Amino acid sequence: MKKKLTVGMATYDDYQGVFWTVQALRMYHPEVMDQVEIIVIDNNPDSDHGKEVRRFFEGYDADSGLFTQGNVPNGRYIPFTEYQSAFVKGQVFEEAQTDFVLCLDCHVFLVPGALQKLINYYEAFPKTKDLIQGPLIHDNLVDHFTHLEPEWNDQFFGNWGCAHELMAKGDPFEIPMNGCGLFSCVTENWVGFNPAFRGFGGEEWYIQEKFRKHGGKVLCLPFLQWMHRFQRMDTPEYTSDMYDRIRNFLIGWMELYENKEHAGVQSIVENYVKYGYSEEKIKELLDTFPDNYL
Repeated sequence: MKKKLTVGMATYDDYQGVFWTVQALRMYHPEVMDQVEIIVIDNNPDSDHGKEVRRFFEGYDADSGLFTQGNVPNGRYIPFTEYQSAFVKGQVFEEAQTDFVLCLDCHVFLVPGALQKLINYYEAFPKTKDLIQGPLIHDNLVDHFTHLEPEWNDQFFGNWGCAHELMAKGDPFEIPMNGCGLFSCVTENWVGFNPAFRGFGGEEWYIQEKFRKHGGKVLCLPFLQWMHRFQRMDTPEYTSDMYDRIRNFLIGWMELYENKEHAGVQSIVENYVKYGYSEEKIKELLDTFPDNYL
């Protein structure tokens, strides 16, 4: 049977996250595993975590150089070392061999039945240009967040909210944006992250607005509920520089608005200066960019 949906994730030194996410997909969504390919883009394949992820998928033992039987027959392990960034998750869409893609963080659980319903949705709307998202489940398993309101919240753009009545109706509804721990689209309609993005953060609002600029909507599908592990006891050894996030915001919003003087672009500067980041350094970053960062 031809696969219909790619479920893909990027990882950097998070074997435990990958293991539990993949095994939860296989254990709680067995009815669609013959229709799904699972791919992992490993951004640090030579680390201990990376070696374990590859062994888990392929049965490859890096120490002996021998292959045993892999554990994920519908899975593909793909090392990626061109650069280090959370945005290597965009490679999921480049590597997908199916018509539809669901991109997850590598530490996300889906409620049972969600994948089957998502496949059914795409079979009903196979050419949709929309970006698909779903409600984030709070750790208390009671509260949900259907969207983010587009406004600054400390050093993050977006305030969590829930459209309770719309969610209860069960029909898809438009949202301004949601967290990018889960998002989905028709593979050929993926609009892409700006190739200049590096580090971590800054994609929320940018990617939703980019879909809208390409003629799509941003929809919340109430059945596509997910839980995200935010806290982690072992911290990976990679550089997470807030100036990378600021830089990503500047690049992304200049791409969207094509003007350094746009109020949205200037709000980035104002917000981060308010939290103690160097106005001189931020404006220096801004001045080094072309007016239209496409």
